Amino acid sequence: MITIDHVSKKFGGVEAIRDFSVAVGDDEIFGLVGPNGAGKTTTIRMMTGLLVPDTGRILIGGHDIVREPLQAKAVLGYIPDRAFLYEKLTAREFLIFMASIYRIGRSEALTRIGELLTLLGISESADRLIESFSQGMRQRLLFAASLVHDPKVLLIDEPFTGLDPFGVRTLKEIITGLSAKGTSVFLATHSLHIAEGLCHRVGFVSDGALVAVRKREEIHAAEGGLEGMFLKISG
Repeated sequence: MITIDHVSKKFGGVEAIRDFSVAVGDDEIFGLVGPNGAGKTTTIRMMTGLLVPDTGRILIGGHDIVREPLQAKAVLGYIPDRAFLYEKLTAREFLIFMASIYRIGRSEALTRIGELLTLLGISESADRLIESFSQGMRQRLLFAASLVHDPKVLLIDEPFTGLDPFGVRTLKEIITGLSAKGTSVFLATHSLHIAEGLCHRVGFVSDGALVAVRKREEIHAAEGGLEGMFLKISG
């Protein structure tokens, strides 16, 4: 469902991403870890079409994100590292707006929105203005917005920012459930213990290059788990 093929990206002569290649299959949860500034967010922003690669190509569901953006984005859900929301709307109004972007009929949208609000534990706040939401509630609302069109690919940048332990557990269960139903999940995170428990494979990025990819079984068998492997690979 996801193919990143020899992708590179420069900013002002500085190479942020260098010859990055990886493929993520159906129902796989792939984690990307690395130090600050290593290129994780740049990679995800290219996958969403917010940034255009200088070289290489990115396919989402078989569609080139640059050449076929509408087809690629139709099967794509995105949760950014920072919540940019329409604060003068209620949560329900915002989700109705998001559903309209994907041309989902109102009746179907209202049913889907009700399910998502309940699933993410914010149904009681559905008719409150977003400006009154805490950071954790905003993060849950972003998840709901990204899932309103039932995407086949989900991209997440730092998914657990601002969440309490209950919220973290809820989102981990949702991500695992999506994978079980065939959704491909690509997430970038600093939370090594979460990546270790959640991801089928983890990629290590350093100075813009993907330096290693390890399976869950390899990580669990390694001394010190993902943290030990991360420190070793990072030098």
